[in-house]
Amino acid sequence: MRWGIVATIKAPARDILNFAAHYLEIGADHLYIYLDDDYESAQSRLEQHPRVSVIRTDKAYWTKGGKHRPAKHQVRQGRNATHAYARASQHLDWLLHVDVDEFLWPHRPVGDLLAALPDTVQTARVRPIEALAPPDNAAPTDVTFFKGFIPAQGQRQQISQSLFPTFGLYIKGGFLSHIQGKIFVRTGLPDVTIRIHNAFQNGEELPQKAELADIDLCHVHVKDWETWLDQYRYRHNRGSYRSDLRAAVPSHKGGMTIHDLFATLEKSDGKAGLRAFYDEVCVASPDLLKALEKRGLLRAYRLELDTKRQRQFP
Repeated sequence: MRWGIVATIKAPARDILNFAAHYLEIGADHLYIYLDDDYESAQSRLEQHPRVSVIRTDKAYWTKGGKHRPAKHQVRQGRNATHAYARASQHLDWLLHVDVDEFLWPHRPVGDLLAALPDTVQTARVRPIEALAPPDNAAPTDVTFFKGFIPAQGQRQQISQSLFPTFGLYIKGGFLSHIQGKIFVRTGLPDVTIRIHNAFQNGEELPQKAELADIDLCHVHVKDWETWLDQYRYRHNRGSYRSDLRAAVPSHKGGMTIHDLFATLEKSDGKAGLRAFYDEVCVASPDLLKALEKRGLLRAYRLELDTKRQRQFP
């Protein structure tokens, strides 16, 4: 069973190459990389690999056919993924739409897992696990710790609040970012459009679905305090903390959106308020690791991204 990925990427060249190398190493048959900015150094190296197609989404790309570059990156991602889907149908059986900070971690070969699905299944979802940043004083290690995914039927919000007493009420399933995960879409279906977390046919969500329990989607949403803070303002205004996203718990039950929570913390305590949130929710503290392990929610993987990059793009 042949499979591949599509991603629209705006990131440093090293991160782009790390991402591509990881998917090549776990067996992706083809990668469609849409560069959302001018990354000549990454493009030239990616183009040397026979299993990678690189598309620079410059002005000429977007204005082809009289169209304009969408202002929202989420819309650009969806259009690029749909564009790749049409191309992938010629030589892939499945296509996965992911971001540059998301890394599949399969416990069995991906192709085997997809081949085992019934022919009627049109999409296969992989659920996320969310990376924890190392404490400031931690010794260097090649292990990344992750918070595991809490199923909806497993008292998700109660567990979140027990793990994060101060801020668990405001985050979905203990995650700062999404809990929906990402989907593989079976190729060859007519009139399909792909979005961030779902796929549609003639405006209706594809109905025949499955979940791949033997794959984790390692979401490295947080690396360290400085990087998170650098990305915070964009995410708060236009990204994963933007104002139109729903709250984990309704306001009449004491909840508020993550956008409003961060705005409140900044107004009351400034950067120190954000740091308090980060320390509780995003850091692999000994106490949090113990609590996650006790609930069977601790994951620890060696991603070895630099090593993979050096092998695939020497």
